[in-house]
Amino acid sequence: GPRLSYTHNASILRITRREDDDVRKQALETQTIYAELVERLIAFEATRAVGHVRGTFTTKVVKGERYVYFQYLEPGGVKRQTYLGRHDEVLERAMRRYAAQRPGAAEERASIRRLCALLRAGGAQTTDAASERVLRALADAGLFRSGCVLVGTHAFTALGNALGVVWDGAWMRTHDIDLASGGSVDVAVEDAATEGRPATGSADVQGVLESLEMGFLPVPSLDRGSPSTSYKVRGKALRVDLLTPVRGRMPSGPVAVPRLGAVAQPLRYLDYVMESPIRAAVVAGDGVLVTVPEPARFAFHKLIVADERPAVFHAKRDKDLHQAAQLFEVLVDERPGDVAIAWEALEARGAGWVKHARSGLAAMRTVDGAVAARVREAARGA
Repeated sequence: GPRLSYTHNASILRITRREDDDVRKQALETQTIYAELVERLIAFEATRAVGHVRGTFTTKVVKGERYVYFQYLEPGGVKRQTYLGRHDEVLERAMRRYAAQRPGAAEERASIRRLCALLRAGGAQTTDAASERVLRALADAGLFRSGCVLVGTHAFTALGNALGVVWDGAWMRTHDIDLASGGSVDVAVEDAATEGRPATGSADVQGVLESLEMGFLPVPSLDRGSPSTSYKVRGKALRVDLLTPVRGRMPSGPVAVPRLGAVAQPLRYLDYVMESPIRAAVVAGDGVLVTVPEPARFAFHKLIVADERPAVFHAKRDKDLHQAAQLFEVLVDERPGDVAIAWEALEARGAGWVKHARSGLAAMRTVDGAVAARVREAARGA
């Protein structure tokens, strides 16, 4: 698509309030800038991964999904493929743009930073500098390209921009970066940093965090014999938690996750939000391309998690319910079909899932009864 240009003026600063103060609609200009940012980040990742090597784009079908690769020959005739992501319209446009003109990395990065500045001026949801630095390191290690999904409040922040809204700040506070990953690697990934060397499909998360020199240390497990699934900055609240979905019998301890080069905390119901994720941009001083859950699935998952939390975690339970209510407030207005589809996927998982989701929805009535009623209307059977 053509490059877009924007003027920093008062129109970008408009934010339309909804009926209450919990959710505010971003100006159309801000939403357009965000869409351009995501497309630029996808194109930049493709450019950085491919560089100036001559080759061709190709697609593969894995488990019914189409994935895009760049195929090229190394000196000596060795064929290599670099994974770029699931095929969609945005990646297709990025490929066309890349083929037409491959700008220098410095120029493109400056353009991305300018878009982020416009988004900050336009009232978009932003992430703190320390968290951005960590997320960038994880992205540079190829984790989001290989199937890892950002969950938790940082994902909620990114979803606000993806939906074109600003959430109530009271439910945005977090010092945790929650990274979810399955136990197997579904696609072959070659990190840009390998510069053509064979892909391993995994990254050393602890090594990535240590390379930042921010003071990350493993958090000791309650079971002294178990390895750590969390890393925390010495003397600060910033923390990275590694999570992995589990079906069937709950493991007795952390689970090894090859693509992380680490172990992760197994959690039930996590596989639901890891299916069909979307690409989104984390906005701070710069932009970071991440993958986050589909919004309606994320909202229903919040209801399940809220219902599962013990009473002693009432503050986290309230946060889950408020985030779910804010998401649903937007979705039932603008994407009711997404709510219905997400509910059907949840129902297909069995009676236990439905029971927890209905119980969470009943609890959400104390936060916003009108939205809860509209969720039941959109998701028939909820």
